[in-house]
Amino acid sequence: MIEKIKTLLSEIEQLKASDANELEAARIRYLSKKGIISTLMDDFRSVPADQKREMGMRLNELKQKATEKIQSLKEQFETAGSTNACIDLSRTAYPVPLGTRHPISIVKEEINDIFKRLGFSIAEGPEVEDDWHVFSSLNFADDHPARDMQDTFFVQNDPQIVLRTHTSSVQTRVMEKAQPPIRIICPGRVYRNEAISYRAHCFFHQVEALYVDKDVSFADLKQVLLFFSKEMFGEDTRIRLRPSYFPFTEPSAEMDISCNICGGKGCPFCKHTGWVEILGCGMVDPNVLDNCGIDSKIYSGYALGMGIERITNLKYQVKDLRMFSENDVRFLEQFQPAY
Repeated sequence: MIEKIKTLLSEIEQLKASDANELEAARIRYLSKKGIISTLMDDFRSVPADQKREMGMRLNELKQKATEKIQSLKEQFETAGSTNACIDLSRTAYPVPLGTRHPISIVKEEINDIFKRLGFSIAEGPEVEDDWHVFSSLNFADDHPARDMQDTFFVQNDPQIVLRTHTSSVQTRVMEKAQPPIRIICPGRVYRNEAISYRAHCFFHQVEALYVDKDVSFADLKQVLLFFSKEMFGEDTRIRLRPSYFPFTEPSAEMDISCNICGGKGCPFCKHTGWVEILGCGMVDPNVLDNCGIDSKIYSGYALGMGIERITNLKYQVKDLRMFSENDVRFLEQFQPAY
């Protein structure tokens, strides 16, 4: 049996194959379940006990050599095939035009980076949501206009299953599972049943932020808003807070920044006011905290949310929102990074 193993080793070392079919035939001959090596393994049972150690080592060496040789020949065929496949004679001699990173992605990552430097972590959630996380837990009354069919996409006409209208649903999911301190941002796509035009779309992107801890105040919120605005739009940017209303925050405010196009002097973009609205914010309503299992007598928090398309418009002056979703390479190639 030892002589037979030596003969097989010599055969395997000199093994050659002209094509993949011939290689497969060799593999079947040596390594298949009914191949030569498997037969020797069966014969190994009848080997005397004092010879089993040596014979076992030789059989393992034979099998290993055969496997390595077959694999080596296979890789040679694959390399030769890939070399031939990379030559496309039908390809145009002119450069193929390509776009670049989408402006929405560029701005979203810039926003995320600013909040990460403030200690916020990213949280994500499902786009198909239930009524509780999108509306009820956030203090929306049963007759709130946002529940109307004109604003919300319902899945299979089920009033309990919706496409999320804001990423606040991610905040409620996090608050249900975690106790303060909570410091998160929630970027993602949202949906609203609106007519598509140059200034509106049925889907868009948001980034919302939430901070819940002991002794969180509106002053903390204002400082974060000021820092974000200066980092995003420049050191000379000023902010203005106006009282507003949102079901899930109290008090609530909308924030304007000094127009980065005219420097606050007044232009058509800011409607000659010198100010441009970019986000809504406020202190988290105690009812929302209680709905999510957080004691509002101990903890407080602030929340803010902005549309990424709105921020992108301010940075790049894109006049038609539909351009963001049409994948026109001529539009995308305008956002080539500066090297």
